[in-house]
Amino acid sequence: MRPGTAIAALWLFWVVSWILAASWADPAKKRATIGAEARYRVFWLAGTALLFIPAHGYEGRLRLWAPTLTEAWACVALVAVGIAFAWWARIHLGRLWSASVTAKADHRVVDTGPYRLVRHPIYTGLLLSVLATMAAKGTIWGIAGTALLIIGVVVKARLEEGLLRGELGPAYDDYARRVPMLVPFTPA
Repeated sequence: MRPGTAIAALWLFWVVSWILAASWADPAKKRATIGAEARYRVFWLAGTALLFIPAHGYEGRLRLWAPTLTEAWACVALVAVGIAFAWWARIHLGRLWSASVTAKADHRVVDTGPYRLVRHPIYTGLLLSVLATMAAKGTIWGIAGTALLIIGVVVKARLEEGLLRGELGPAYDDYARRVPMLVPFTPA
């Protein structure tokens, strides 16, 4: 198997397993508006399309670097680590998870497991995987897609935080003061 194939297989595993696991979630008590969700979803759709444009046959300025085989396999490992971290967070969050920006009936601050490291560990894991995918591709399209995905993640994380602050009040404010948003071991 080649590194590019392994990366594609890891992402396919993540997408399929994530969709199948959606049935674990409790129903939403409160949901962000469609307009608010559309803002980040546009970035995610465009970013995903650009990141996964095939890298075959790039010439000149479109391909900026070509990783060695060792570097490419290191990127595969980082994609796997990122997906595993996102899954750890997803399992730890349990029935409070939602694909959309929502609050559940029994919503509470989760500050254990990966949530003690960052407030949005699912996004942290997926961003690690996205960055590793970009590094393995070495293309302008990969960089552009990654930039759009990062913007989309930050937009969604801020939307979630606004909803959670409204629902959970001072408990969430205290959590946000203690734990960084996306990058572990940085100031909150």
